[in-house]
Amino acid sequence: MYNAAGTQILTLTGLRFDANLGILSHEKTAPQPIQVDAELNLGTQPLAPRDDDILHVLDYRKVRQIIIDECRSEHVNLLESLIGKLANRLMQLPGVLGVRVKIAKLEIFDDCEVAIRVETGQW
Repeated sequence: MYNAAGTQILTLTGLRFDANLGILSHEKTAPQPIQVDAELNLGTQPLAPRDDDILHVLDYRKVRQIIIDECRSEHVNLLESLIGKLANRLMQLPGVLGVRVKIAKLEIFDDCEVAIRVETGQW
């Protein structure tokens, strides 16, 4: 009997919230809006889970809260520092083989979005 399976990717797109980030004086005194997109490679999973129990999968509510908490935990000067910290934290989640994460600063320029994207682990 064929046991159907496939690579499972958990994706959170367009998560917007305020974070303490930046080197400019106004960035050091007030949070600013950022947007986070994250993809978590969960590797090969059965197409039909063994049951319908949330305890047996990576709960995306927890992933969302971890992203917010990590980005808000302390002021960081550089987007590169923040995204590295976040990628490391997401890689620690159970069953996660790889992480792709993008963080955009939404109000830096009027004519473009500024973002950093990182990919780590297995893809």
